[in-house]
Amino acid sequence: MENLFKTILVLFLAISFLKAEIINQNGNKDGYDVNLTTEKSLVVGKNIFFVKLLKDEKEISTAKVKVKVFMPEMPGMPYMEYEENALYVDGKYKVDINFSMAGTWQYHIKFKTDDGIIHTIKGSVNL
Repeated sequence: MENLFKTILVLFLAISFLKAEIINQNGNKDGYDVNLTTEKSLVVGKNIFFVKLLKDEKEISTAKVKVKVFMPEMPGMPYMEYEENALYVDGKYKVDINFSMAGTWQYHIKFKTDDGIIHTIKGSVNL
């Protein structure tokens, strides 16, 4: 019985690692190129995301960036949301996001540029 439990545990861990992947998503909004990345695969709990903004292939370092992730309400489960402001560090915006459970999470990346316009990029990630 103990060997069966160990075998199932090893298979579960192997499948979990096979599903794991690093995020690298690109988008474009109003002439701005937006790149969303992670250095590690996503997990339930704290995750570090990086957002890079470019306009005409030049880095944007003065924008105010906010990331909101959410999971819509489903039967037996409430709506879930997490929102955090990003800090500009080493040429990209860094933001800590906390996922409370596995599944598909939608995100909105909002950034306000020096001209006062707020731009929004939408997408989703899977845990």
